[in-house]
Amino acid sequence: MRSYRANKIGSLDDLKIIEEDLPVPGPGQVRVRVRATALNFRDLALLTGIFPAPAKADVVPLSDAAGEIEAVGSDVTRFAIGDRVVSSFFPTWFGGAFEAGAEQYSVERDGWLTEYKVVDAEALVAAPNTLSFAEAAALTCAGVTAWSALAGVRAGDIVLTQGTGGVSIFAVQLAKALGARVIATTSSAEKADRLRALGADEVIDYRADQDWGSTARAMTDRGIDRIVETGGATSLAQSIKAIAPSGQISLVGVLGGFAGSVDYKAMFFSFARFQTITTGSRRDLEELTRFVARTGLKPVIDSTFIFEEARAAIEHLGRRQVFGKIVVQH
Repeated sequence: MRSYRANKIGSLDDLKIIEEDLPVPGPGQVRVRVRATALNFRDLALLTGIFPAPAKADVVPLSDAAGEIEAVGSDVTRFAIGDRVVSSFFPTWFGGAFEAGAEQYSVERDGWLTEYKVVDAEALVAAPNTLSFAEAAALTCAGVTAWSALAGVRAGDIVLTQGTGGVSIFAVQLAKALGARVIATTSSAEKADRLRALGADEVIDYRADQDWGSTARAMTDRGIDRIVETGGATSLAQSIKAIAPSGQISLVGVLGGFAGSVDYKAMFFSFARFQTITTGSRRDLEELTRFVARTGLKPVIDSTFIFEEARAAIEHLGRRQVFGKIVVQH
């Protein structure tokens, strides 16, 4: 079989295809024929060495995958040969409260940018029959992160999303499916039209409106109930302006970086909750797949690349001119 491995972190030049022996599943394990993988900014950060945790030596990258069970080891009852499956982001976090140190693909374990992979059957979830492999692969990280960021949102709530990355687009789709009103921010008229087509009720151009937090709050009677905060230090001040008393700012990403100061007085008197989102557990992924199957939600795919073009796919992600998920088809 073929796998991508990066024998040196810091440059995509060291990401190469190599031939490897086909792995054999042991007790409790299955072998997955990987059909699609989806990219996240985390993958680029790991390969270039800017991720907070170091990548595994000689790593196979990527955490998000979908495929079909090709072989099963002894004592496996969770899946059978031919079942369609999705990878769970944390292979050993099945539910309950998150604990620091949970194993991650590309950090403690090789990831999914390979043709075949052996994993514990418990690290997988059944893929929704309503989705293609490419669409299902998008659920692992971005889909579950948006789902976790919106936990507790009810019909009639007001949700604010930021930008057009994978998590933000999922958040627009999921919030609308939950019955919420959605206000989205973006940087261009073209992206604004596409967000409206996905269901966003109002869109604010954050480049034209530097005080978009106040604008968003003025669109409501009391502020935003839930903000999916993906910008980090550069956007948090505006999120604090927009949030309603007892609302929640779900801290998802740091696309604008960690550097910056926080107005503690403004944060304190917002009377809001600030909740860091750590993707989600296998249980969260299972809940999401059921919701997707019931509602018919379709993940938005920005572009697809064949297996041999995986490096080009990662470079495309690095340019940050995407709308939806980038997928590698195996």
